[in-house]
Amino acid sequence: MFLHYSPFWLKAFFPGFIWHVPVKEKKIFLTFDDGPIPGITEFVLETLDAYSAKATFFCIGDNVRKYPEIFQKVRTNGHAVGNHTFHHLNGWKTEDELYLQNIAQCEQQLAVDTVLFRPPYGRIRRSQSRQVRKTRKIIMWDVLSGDFSAELSPEICLKKTIEYTRPGSIVLFHDSIKASTNMQYALPAFLEHFSTLGYSFEALPMH
Repeated sequence: MFLHYSPFWLKAFFPGFIWHVPVKEKKIFLTFDDGPIPGITEFVLETLDAYSAKATFFCIGDNVRKYPEIFQKVRTNGHAVGNHTFHHLNGWKTEDELYLQNIAQCEQQLAVDTVLFRPPYGRIRRSQSRQVRKTRKIIMWDVLSGDFSAELSPEICLKKTIEYTRPGSIVLFHDSIKASTNMQYALPAFLEHFSTLGYSFEALPMH
């Protein structure tokens, strides 16, 4: 089970994390975790381009190492990138020193000047976050598409994501194999829905 939205009490418990962007305009901040992945990340890039949308990609360092040409496409297309650790580590299950080393390893692999960091699974210890926040912004989300869930139909994935999205929402999709079926159904329809309502889609600032 998971929540499609981040409740106020959760945001209040982690006030130093970024959950949404305060805006007055109709802007949405799409984010994609776990790429780059051949075929899937390219689908995302083509779909975003069709709607003149920009997004933020939280990349796994080892995937950037394996697929540097796809990572370069993300950058060339004008999207923002962030650090998602090198090996997709769960902070709750990882010693602080190893976790911080893994973030540094990812940063080296990205070779991009970005302060954006998202903890895999959204799980990070307070001791880890204290260190990370010295030099980075921890980006969470207020809308979780749930595209990764095999128990969620593509239609429900889309319905719930639309239902909870507001101006300034940070919306989380995945450009991963596990999430591909739901994401490839939901993303184009999500973009179409909010484009019709006059929304724009922007990347998070990397500095």
